[in-house]
Amino acid sequence: MTKWTVITGGTAGIGRAVAERFLKEGLPVAVLARRVERLDDLVDAFGPELIRVERADVRDGESVALAVDALLQDGGEIAALVNNAGLSLGLGALHDGAVEDWDTMIDTNVSGVLHGIRAVLPAMRRTGAGHIINLGSLAAEYPFFGGNVYAATKAFVHHLSANLRVDVQGTGIRVTCIAPGMVRSEFALVRFKGDQDRADALYEGIRPLAPEDVADTVFWAHRTPAHVNVNYVELMSIDQPFGLSLTRPAPAQRKETP
Repeated sequence: MTKWTVITGGTAGIGRAVAERFLKEGLPVAVLARRVERLDDLVDAFGPELIRVERADVRDGESVALAVDALLQDGGEIAALVNNAGLSLGLGALHDGAVEDWDTMIDTNVSGVLHGIRAVLPAMRRTGAGHIINLGSLAAEYPFFGGNVYAATKAFVHHLSANLRVDVQGTGIRVTCIAPGMVRSEFALVRFKGDQDRADALYEGIRPLAPEDVADTVFWAHRTPAHVNVNYVELMSIDQPFGLSLTRPAPAQRKETP
């Protein structure tokens, strides 16, 4: 019987790094994604016994449920859910924001997380085990200009995670929220709607986290003993004391860490 780790938004950035980390440890992964062709290389490298790719859009609860059902109907179990799919659009004041961007963020970051949990929770309850890992953000805890709606959606994820732990108490199911700071990935390019110069400028002069840093943290939380629940983890670059307060020393002044 295959015990799948389900990952949403696993075609790039943190989600893909999580998939690769679990696969390298020999743990079966099922990635739910819209751009499934971007995972052909992982399927070729690890084979269908270790990785399955199911087409789904987290904003569409039915598509998520059907994808999870396909895993269960083939005799599988759900060992974990990594609720990673999420995005931010824009970085301006609320009164300058676009309503359609707000709706997309809420549909993805809030409803998408709920859809993932709802799809896997009945199966986890039947087996008396499972781990739900929600990707939050430092934006939920440290205000910064332009954070508004995105930060609010991530605050929802943080509080949902804490309350979900109460819901599943006594079932053997664990719940973890991982809150990364700035990560170098496609995230900024999506935020600025394809403006590569703005995306690059966001990282200029600092050492952001890599997706692999977050993936290592997700894997560590998951591999703790079954009686240990890692409630919440913050991780950030050494150049990011909090929020979007960043230390940008000139390269000549910076001492590189080995």
